[in-house]
Amino acid sequence: MSILMSTSVTVAPTIPSALRQLYFVRFGFAVVWAGFLAFSASTLNPFSISLLLLYPAFDLAAAVVDHRSSRATKPASALYVNMALSLLTVIGLAVAVFSGLPAVLVVWGAWAITAGIVQLIVGASRRALGGQWPMILSGGISVLAGTGFILQSGGPKASLTSLAGYAALGGVFFLLSALRLRRAEKGGN
Repeated sequence: MSILMSTSVTVAPTIPSALRQLYFVRFGFAVVWAGFLAFSASTLNPFSISLLLLYPAFDLAAAVVDHRSSRATKPASALYVNMALSLLTVIGLAVAVFSGLPAVLVVWGAWAITAGIVQLIVGASRRALGGQWPMILSGGISVLAGTGFILQSGGPKASLTSLAGYAALGGVFFLLSALRLRRAEKGGN
């Protein structure tokens, strides 16, 4: 019984630390990914398609890591939803690339909307940990951006470059949240 008690005591303080590390990794990945996509994505080609499939696959892996590090917290079920959405997005994008850029933007937009809603829920449920306001804002912006991608899909300005900007901004929000988590762990707000 004392082993269980000591485990529960040591797990809770590590959640902000694990999230902070995950957020730093997500920031780095998003910025590098956005750079590659921005410089290579004038059209759908094998490299840009690989990048498109990699992003939601990475999001799926990050959700698995997040879930494992915060299993005992409230957002566990929302993280399962996020994992399912990311997996469905990889599959949806793999199919959409054969239909062209508009279809890709619709799938990406639907993912941004639904994942943004999940991010809002997870961020709100983790407010007590500190450092979650950037995640909450990012979730709201993701919903708006997703709507924009869907609207953009039917117009002449359809472009993969907008996805690079979306990812880079999301990465910045992960960085801000990681920095705020560090501050919260040290006793700040």
